[in-house]
Amino acid sequence: VIDLPSQGKVYPKDSPLSDGKIELKYMTTREEDILMSQNLIKKGLVIDKLIDSLIVTKGVKQDDLILGDKNAVLIAARILAYGPEYTVKIPNPNNIDEQIEHTFDLAKCEFKEVVEGLDYSKNSFDYTTEIGKNKLKFKLLTGVEEKLINKDVEQSAKFGYESNISTRLRYQVTEVDGDTNQDTINNYTQNMLARDSAAFRKYIQEITPDIDMEQKIELGGETVSVSIPLTVEFFGLKPSDKREIHQSIFY
Repeated sequence: VIDLPSQGKVYPKDSPLSDGKIELKYMTTREEDILMSQNLIKKGLVIDKLIDSLIVTKGVKQDDLILGDKNAVLIAARILAYGPEYTVKIPNPNNIDEQIEHTFDLAKCEFKEVVEGLDYSKNSFDYTTEIGKNKLKFKLLTGVEEKLINKDVEQSAKFGYESNISTRLRYQVTEVDGDTNQDTINNYTQNMLARDSAAFRKYIQEITPDIDMEQKIELGGETVSVSIPLTVEFFGLKPSDKREIHQSIFY
């Protein structure tokens, strides 16, 4: 039984996730087969399929989880399967052209839990932009919305248009100055002032329950913070395709 960073507060009261816990089974060779599937890796579905295979809690799929909770489940699954020690090559923070090998202790990854004083129960939050003074309402995204976002971003890329930030904001913002019309939201998120956009995304990051994927390491007599890279090797396997499999928040 795994604790969730959100403590279940973002889910409806009738959801099995509302108690802030999720039940997983231990990984078996069946899940290793999923991880080795080159077809799933190329489609970007390998982690989704893995997590769905591990979830025991009835009526829950990985699509139901907000991204921070999904990250926590991913870390827990790795620890249960292969232990907390994770050795991987990372870019040298002092020399990006150099790779260094480091062993991370995943058990030391701490939760970034809900912010005291904020009401997470309706998954609806308020924010006023600094420059434009626009009053926004927004929500935390789930796996379902992440898939829709990825499809939209890929479609835009086919036409040579990079839309990662505006697309995610379009799905995250639910109201602009009291207007919930989707056309209004689309127009606003595509033309939002860059300074307001950056501050808004920073605020979303600050209030989003998650698991901290940064750890401090000693390097050349200095202590530096590095992000733990989650590749297919994260689960002890080494297929030919080693693209990163982790869907991190877009900030």
